[in-house]
Amino acid sequence: MILCVLEEAARKVRMMVAPWLTFALLCGTFRAGYSRGLLPNDLLGTAHGESETRECIYYNANWELEKTNQSGVERCEGEKDKRLHCYASWRNNSGFIELVKKGCWLDDFNCYDRQECIAKEENPQVFFCCCEGNYCNEKFTHLPEIVLSFSETYGPTLQPGSSLVNIMVYSFLPIAGLSMAILLAFWIYRHRKPPYGHVDINEDPGPPPPSPLVGLKPLQLLEIKARGRFGCVWKAQLMNEYVAVKIFPIQDKQSWQSEREIFNTPGMKHENLLQFIAAEKRGTNLESELWLITAFHDKGSLTDYLKGNVVSWNELCHIAESMARGLAYLHEDVPRCKGEGPKPAIAHRDFKSKNILLKNDLTAVLGDFGLAVRFEPGKPPGDTHGQVGTRRYMAPEVLEGAINFQRDAFLRIDMYALGLVLWELVARCTAADGPVDEYTLPFEEEIGQHPSLEDLQEIVVHKKIRPVFKDHWLKHPTLFHIQQSTRSRNSASLWQQKLFSQYVGC
Repeated sequence: MILCVLEEAARKVRMMVAPWLTFALLCGTFRAGYSRGLLPNDLLGTAHGESETRECIYYNANWELEKTNQSGVERCEGEKDKRLHCYASWRNNSGFIELVKKGCWLDDFNCYDRQECIAKEENPQVFFCCCEGNYCNEKFTHLPEIVLSFSETYGPTLQPGSSLVNIMVYSFLPIAGLSMAILLAFWIYRHRKPPYGHVDINEDPGPPPPSPLVGLKPLQLLEIKARGRFGCVWKAQLMNEYVAVKIFPIQDKQSWQSEREIFNTPGMKHENLLQFIAAEKRGTNLESELWLITAFHDKGSLTDYLKGNVVSWNELCHIAESMARGLAYLHEDVPRCKGEGPKPAIAHRDFKSKNILLKNDLTAVLGDFGLAVRFEPGKPPGDTHGQVGTRRYMAPEVLEGAINFQRDAFLRIDMYALGLVLWELVARCTAADGPVDEYTLPFEEEIGQHPSLEDLQEIVVHKKIRPVFKDHWLKHPTLFHIQQSTRSRNSASLWQQKLFSQYVGC
């Protein structure tokens, strides 16, 4: 959490720097210019009014690969009370302009009141400009920002030394002070060590998004949806669709690499596994960040959904069956197919309701594979440090530190956690003849919301306590079978095939 707060602070600093640097430069040059008789409007120009943007020129150089139209007109749609813009991105290959993309761009203060599409970066890899007004991105150009200069024909003549002193004092001194403050903030941020152990992601409002970082595919960060030990998860827009962007600080490169490798494992494309889009490094040096881009699911996690909603019997069946199907596929060895290599068995090792996302039709999707481990024939598994994951969902053998480091042992650990998630679902189901309680986490009634490792060892290992299935739940025949199966830790495939196919007919 501390890392994420620091990262947000660093983002805010970066967002604040540009306008303050511009202000400092203008203050210095304004003083020099004013002494020569220049009026403020001669220095700053006049402001333009806001232009309404309804349609933009559309172009996509990768239209064949992305299966879109190559060119045309795009109608812009956005949130209420938000401004809309047009954008263009291109490369300059030795004087030859190679257009990359054009289209609509969401509310961005960098684009306000710009009636022409002008890129102002000095020499980027990919040029980017944005503007306001219908079809304003039809023409685009590159005009690097330069320091304002003043003609000697205005006003009284100053001595060269005096003009130089004015500019030096009123321009570069504020810049030097701001630079020192920025360097100090980044030094503190980059040398802060992350806390030990995994921390649950919490829903909190985030800061406003930073200026867009433009790669070959323009991607705009919109709002923070969740945060945790390894960084923040943003809702973002990639072309015409929403995506999720998980941002890791550079010191957590190993975690980013581990999750990327799991996503890139052959056979990981499945309707009940989170869809992977890309992994990228953004920025340079102190500003480097590591991004994982995945599909975005607006309903959020199962935890969030159960906090605000009860589920019917059919909804419980659908969520549970699709969740078990995804975990069964993850655990399975899949032979070579569709041009890909064989998929090895994978243990999730952090299975919990917070890491299960819901599609609009309540189909479950498994995500967050940062702690997952593969079991490939003839190869040792990766990091098999025993006591990882979220404490509340740790199996007794994990809490006790008595793990058998074999494939089946790790898969059984996931099945224990699946039983706890099923209990969460049952507790919010309206099928049983009785009241539906407010949402609680497993063991929350016994040890609260923030249990220590010792608390869990005491009740789970020594007292062998499990979340209670209430009497009126057990009067429902299939809920009774769910309780029995959670105690036996059946495999995920058996959960899917027997319990939800034979007893329920989901």
